[in-house]
Amino acid sequence: MAVPAKVAERIMVALDYAEAGQARQLVEALQGIPCYMKVGMQLFYSAGPQFVLSLKEQGYKVFLDLKMHDIPNTVKGGSESVTRLGVDMFNVHAAGGKQMLEAAMEGVDKAISGSSHSLAKPIVIGVTQLTSTNQKVMNEEIGIEGSVEAAVLRYARLAQSAGLGGVVASPLEVVQIKEACGSDFVTVTPGIRPAGADIGDQSRVLTPAEAFAQGTDFIVIGRPITATQDPRSALESIIASIK
Repeated sequence: MAVPAKVAERIMVALDYAEAGQARQLVEALQGIPCYMKVGMQLFYSAGPQFVLSLKEQGYKVFLDLKMHDIPNTVKGGSESVTRLGVDMFNVHAAGGKQMLEAAMEGVDKAISGSSHSLAKPIVIGVTQLTSTNQKVMNEEIGIEGSVEAAVLRYARLAQSAGLGGVVASPLEVVQIKEACGSDFVTVTPGIRPAGADIGDQSRVLTPAEAFAQGTDFIVIGRPITATQDPRSALESIIASIK
């Protein structure tokens, strides 16, 4: 089927696999659909930077989902390294504080200014609260008082003040984030499940169509595509469900 590129480009397929061979099979199955590819910790720690480079060579945009959270100088170095890989987007934990977030942006700038070839500036986004986090977990286990929504907005404003381009948040917080930080502030929303799909370990979820109706820029989908017998048909069905 013909796939609308403008919709496909806003869907990030989570390559949550233990090794590169499995991920390559999925990429091959989705060949020709211009979706974003998300490489997370499990695959990156297994397959390394070379797998990211292979995706870029095939023309894919790549979101490197490593959720950096460390002292500012370490995050600065990590940001410099992943920027040199040519990724289009990566994330850091907003909970690391403003100095750490600013250090991440310094790492990006250092990589670009020191490169001998043209590097595009990646979008750096802050992790607010994981979509598996509910009110009870946040208050009683993480130790943050107040509502999840209030915590997400506080981190979004912090990320913006440090120069980041957006945040990762659940689709339920997109409207408030856009109101607080402006329509150009990018939102990337996991916790996406097609109608009737198992929500698994997610707590705050919407369907793909509902998430885009909230105004999000990108949605992240993993198991509803990767855990099926026919991932291409699953992705095409998701795209067709979005008006």
